[in-house]
Amino acid sequence: MIEREPAAYTTVERTGKSEYTDRKSIFLGRCAPVEKEEEALAFLETCRREFPDAKHHVYAYILRENATMRFSDDREPQGTAGVPILDVMRKRELTDLCVVVSRYFGGTLLGTGGLVRAYTEAAQAAIENAHIIRYELFSTLYIRLAYPDYGKFDPIAAKFGFSTEASDFSTAVCIRGALPKASAEAMIRALSDATAGRASCEILGEAFDHQK
Repeated sequence: MIEREPAAYTTVERTGKSEYTDRKSIFLGRCAPVEKEEEALAFLETCRREFPDAKHHVYAYILRENATMRFSDDREPQGTAGVPILDVMRKRELTDLCVVVSRYFGGTLLGTGGLVRAYTEAAQAAIENAHIIRYELFSTLYIRLAYPDYGKFDPIAAKFGFSTEASDFSTAVCIRGALPKASAEAMIRALSDATAGRASCEILGEAFDHQK
């Protein structure tokens, strides 16, 4: 059975930061969008260099590439650090994301519940600060219309969420733009029906993007 790549995915738009304190222990959250395991590990090293005196650098990352999922408690009690961070990401169905929480120990043991809460809060706040964004698979279309048919284009484009990127008005109206892949074939059919088959539509390619 061939697995198809999802037509959409959710990640963060930029790097994010947070700080959470519990009984003098400081938890510094950092997250960043990444697409490859090498990028996730490089981000982890960046966080380690940023906080070289931290006692723990707990991390988790999820990638679309090879359906990769990794985490580390970094010497915290098993299940109290990396897994809570991973759970935050999984509950929000996030991917292509690395989250690191660096801890400065405050001298007081927080217990299992305290650690889970602290790492969860630090991860959630960093992710919120990074702005969650959803990417869809878009199709790029090249459309050629006769001038008498051009008046039928705008209502159809609006209906299917087509965004014009370039247009040329010469011997015919030529339009290049994109819309969600799921709507591409339906828009092509609608243009064909509205113009009695005169409209020419070509799918140039596909790429992930977010709604503007």
